[in-house]
Amino acid sequence: MISAKNLSMDYGPTRALDDVSFDVREKEVVGLLGPNGAGKTTLMRILTTFIYPCAGTATICGIDIIREPLRARRLIGYLPETPPLYPEMRVDEYIRFVGQARGLKGPAFRQRLEWVIEAAQIAGVWKHAITELSLGYRQRVGLAQALVHDPAVVILDEPTSGLDPMQIVGVRQLIRDLAQTKTVVFSTHILQEASAVSDRLVIIDRGKIIATGTPQELKHQETKETGFTITLQAPRDEAWAAVKSIPGVLDARIASAQGTEVRLTGTAKSLDEVAVFVNQFVRQKNWAVKELSVREPSLEDVFLGLFKRKP
Repeated sequence: MISAKNLSMDYGPTRALDDVSFDVREKEVVGLLGPNGAGKTTLMRILTTFIYPCAGTATICGIDIIREPLRARRLIGYLPETPPLYPEMRVDEYIRFVGQARGLKGPAFRQRLEWVIEAAQIAGVWKHAITELSLGYRQRVGLAQALVHDPAVVILDEPTSGLDPMQIVGVRQLIRDLAQTKTVVFSTHILQEASAVSDRLVIIDRGKIIATGTPQELKHQETKETGFTITLQAPRDEAWAAVKSIPGVLDARIASAQGTEVRLTGTAKSLDEVAVFVNQFVRQKNWAVKELSVREPSLEDVFLGLFKRKP
C-alpha cells in the first residue's frame, strides 16, 4: 500500500531525511517512533505530497507521489501535526466543506457524515464554531476531516496530541477499527502508545531508520541483555554475592528479603548460563530455589538501548 524508496530531504544545510526506505502492507498499522526532530513529520509530509523530497520517491497503492500527486491524494486521509481548520467556520460547515471538496454528495455523503461524527466523537460540538473548541476537540475535528472521504490510506501525525486520557483510549480504538479495512501510519514519540496500537514499528533518529519490526521482534533483536529474577532460601548477603559472581551477570540487586528467603533481580548476557551456575552453587551450599524467571525487555529498554549506541 505504501512503498518509500530512498527518500531524502534537506532544509538548507540540515538533512531531515537520509535515504529512507520502507514498505507498509494492506490493513497494517505502522507506528513511526522517534524523538522530537527525528524526521517523522517530514516523512509524513512527503508521503502525503505536502512537500516533495530532494531525492527518492514513494508510491501509494502503486501510484507515484511525484508523477501523479493528485491521484495519490485521493487515496489518503491526512491529519497533520497542526489540524488544518478554519476557525471562523462551524464544525458541521467545515466537515461538509471538506467532503464536498473531496467530491462527496448525496445519500452516501450523508451516511459518511453520520459515521465520521460518531467515529471522531464530535456530535456534542457539531454546531459549534471551531474557534470556540478546546485543543482536544480541534484535534478530533481534524481527525474527522481526514476520514470523511473514506480513504484507503490514513496518515496521522501525533493523533492523540492534546487529548485527555479517555479521548486517547478512544483514538487508539479507532485506529484499531480502521485497520480492519485501511492501512494506517501514525507518528508518536510515546512508547506506550506505539506498542498499544502498532502491528509494526519504524524507529527513526536524525533522519535515518535505525530499527524496524514488530514490538516483539524489536525486543528480541535489539536487546542483548536478559533480565532475570531469582528467589532463594539462603542467607541474604551470601546469595547476593553468589549471584553477582556468576559469569555473564551484568548486575544483581536484592529486591526483597524476608527471613531466610531472598529475591534478587538483575541482567545477564544469557539466562542459560545463569541457570547452570545457580544449580551448581545451590547444590554446594544446600540452598533451595523457589523461582528463576526471565523478565522480558520492555520497549523502553529497546529504545534506550538503540539510542545508547548512537554517537
